[in-house]
Amino acid sequence: MNIYQTNWSQESYIKAYKFAASAHQDQKIPGSEIPYIMHLSFVSMEVIAALNLEPTADGDLAVQCAVLHDTIEDTQTTFEQIKAEFSADVAKGVLALTKDNNLPKNLQMSDSLSRIKQQPREIWMVKLADRISNLQTPPHYWQQEKITQYREEAIQIYETLKDASPFLAARLVSKIEDYHRFLV
Repeated sequence: MNIYQTNWSQESYIKAYKFAASAHQDQKIPGSEIPYIMHLSFVSMEVIAALNLEPTADGDLAVQCAVLHDTIEDTQTTFEQIKAEFSADVAKGVLALTKDNNLPKNLQMSDSLSRIKQQPREIWMVKLADRISNLQTPPHYWQQEKITQYREEAIQIYETLKDASPFLAARLVSKIEDYHRFLV
């Protein structure tokens, strides 16, 4: 008997991780030599930590979308490929987490948040976790305007999606406060 019950399976995580590792194979975290898969690991770690406190959440959906959240946006992977390999729900979640690059840059975040809000709260959790992971030291080439905008977007994400997970919402608030040190 397994006394450690989780709402997600290691098999679903490993399947998504292998898929994402292959899709993002030669990519690096912007401004570094760190393989991009590390970002996906950090986002999924945040989601897994939150799932420990969210026993009714669909953990497999949350974990798979966390690991796959940038595949449509940043690789040649299509919605149909994710749907065929995982599920329609995972593919819809990943698509909602994908910026629409056809829109002007200043409309992309509000459009993305609007689409995420139409998804189950597990997808909201992924977006919170993604921004938590991204609120690290900004790349050296970012100007103050970009850093300020990125922090403002984080506040917008928090305000829109905070009800998804009290744990992730609190983590994001802490990261937003810490990020203030990068503003001159």
